[in-house]
Amino acid sequence: MVITIKRNVDEKQFKNLLNWIESVGLKINLSEGENYTVVGLVGDTSLVDINLIRSLDIVDSIVRIQEPYKKANRKFHPENSIIDVGGHKFGGNHFQIIAGPCSVESYEQVLEVAKAIKKAGATILRGGAFKPRTSPYSFQGLGLEGLKMLIEAKKQTGLPIVTELMSEHYLEYFDDVDMIQIGARNMQNFELLKAVGKTKKPVLLKRGLSNTIEEWLMSAEYIMAEGNLEVILCERGIRTFEPYTRNTLDLSAIPILKEKTHLPVIVDPSHASGLSRLVKPLSLASVGAGADGLIIEVHNHPESALSDGAQSLKPEQFEDLVQAVDVMLPIVNKARDK
Repeated sequence: MVITIKRNVDEKQFKNLLNWIESVGLKINLSEGENYTVVGLVGDTSLVDINLIRSLDIVDSIVRIQEPYKKANRKFHPENSIIDVGGHKFGGNHFQIIAGPCSVESYEQVLEVAKAIKKAGATILRGGAFKPRTSPYSFQGLGLEGLKMLIEAKKQTGLPIVTELMSEHYLEYFDDVDMIQIGARNMQNFELLKAVGKTKKPVLLKRGLSNTIEEWLMSAEYIMAEGNLEVILCERGIRTFEPYTRNTLDLSAIPILKEKTHLPVIVDPSHASGLSRLVKPLSLASVGAGADGLIIEVHNHPESALSDGAQSLKPEQFEDLVQAVDVMLPIVNKARDK
């Protein structure tokens, strides 16, 4: 249930309303906009008399919310959330490009890539220290040693970093990580979602391989229900019957999410296609569809990459992509950090 409060109301009457709502066992999600204050009611609202609340002078409108996600719901929070990651903002008119190797393979490799993507225009460095792989015999990442290399690259370049957390047991080692990534395979690992929900770090939540938009938003709700409202959604393609690409990029999810939620939405065209030649056109299509950012895999030697070389761009290809994105951003009223 959402109650919209008028501007310049009597403060005492407003507090009395909030106190009454809490007295019947409901939680309050408060969102203050330029023209209205929105009071979201979380819990069993069947005991609330809509007509009684609607009769109050301070109330502009009241509606019941059918969707099971509340804190992630735009009806609870009409204005776009702006989420800061290491000084770079996602959401609203802001646009960020995250880039880096799929896997951290060596310190020299990740540092070389980090310097190249920063020069080209990326604002955040990505890199996998822990890698969930379909086969137990595939390269699983360097683990904590890879995380140390990523953090050292951050110190050398000044780029904030985002990397995947696969188990809450490693959370204590993520102090120097600027944004925690929850990968597609862990989108419904609810204990892990609760764990990152108790942190104060931004969370990059990727869509599961075969999950609906509502299931994805419910996963965001798990994080937000624990108190962490800093969630960025990442569309990375879903599994369909089409074999020509690794996954099928669901571009329609972007405008739908913009209607349903206030959270920023970025796109991973690398995992969506699995083919480096498709990354640029899918990136531009994502910008046109209203995405708030991109996360791109870049490798200095894709042909010898230990994972996902086929979908990784070379630094010069990444630079070309950034230049093309810059041409499109003014059309969608967004700007990239420079």
